[in-house]
Amino acid sequence: MNLICNLPAQKVWVRKEYLRDHQDGHGEFVEGVWVCAKSIPGRAFYFETYLPEYGAMYDKLPISAFVRSPQTPVTDMSLENLQFWNCMDYGVACMSKGFVQSMDCEVFTRDHGLMRGQYLFTLDNYHANPDVIDNNVSEVPQEHKSHNCIALNNGQFALYPNNRMRLYDLSITPEDPKFPDFKVSTIEYQVEAGIDWGRLGDTDNYFWETNAERKLRTETTNGQESGQGRRFQEVRNDTYYRD
Repeated sequence: MNLICNLPAQKVWVRKEYLRDHQDGHGEFVEGVWVCAKSIPGRAFYFETYLPEYGAMYDKLPISAFVRSPQTPVTDMSLENLQFWNCMDYGVACMSKGFVQSMDCEVFTRDHGLMRGQYLFTLDNYHANPDVIDNNVSEVPQEHKSHNCIALNNGQFALYPNNRMRLYDLSITPEDPKFPDFKVSTIEYQVEAGIDWGRLGDTDNYFWETNAERKLRTETTNGQESGQGRRFQEVRNDTYYRD
């Protein structure tokens, strides 16, 4: 169980009340740089942040602890508006989806309507240890959520799933894009179990064949090729010499 993952070194400002356990420090800000994120099921993501002014590291900061500049946003959104879902497992990975990196973005918040911003990176949960019973739903198709980190134009940061945000490319997105009418995915796609195709435990050939494939090749070799056998041989030759 990895619990923690590295983050891009994003410069942020930390609301000082989060560094003072909300006892004081309200309206003050401390410059920081994101270091890593921690994922505990049922909680918000915790961001560990380096504070150059103090030469200190501070962790267990939720996304609501951060702003893009040292001032309180005019529209100051609460934590539940900035992170839509709790962490789904201890396994967590961070990646930057390069293709959408420069696209304009908008998120559908709980209480503040549409908010615009820029995509930064994505945190994604998975079940990291197969020896531990999976009592979470990070790998259940209809329950899994990505957490896309967005630098909002109002001055805050947010973590939103794909189905609560849209991204617009200047070159390929139309002026009036369609509103998605998609359904939640419920199918676990796989390509091995339940397939009547044959098994390969009786051969150690590098260019292996199933019994049906071998039969078609034999018919072709013996000059008894059917249309199906001829097409199969053409496909085989094309595959071998192109690979």
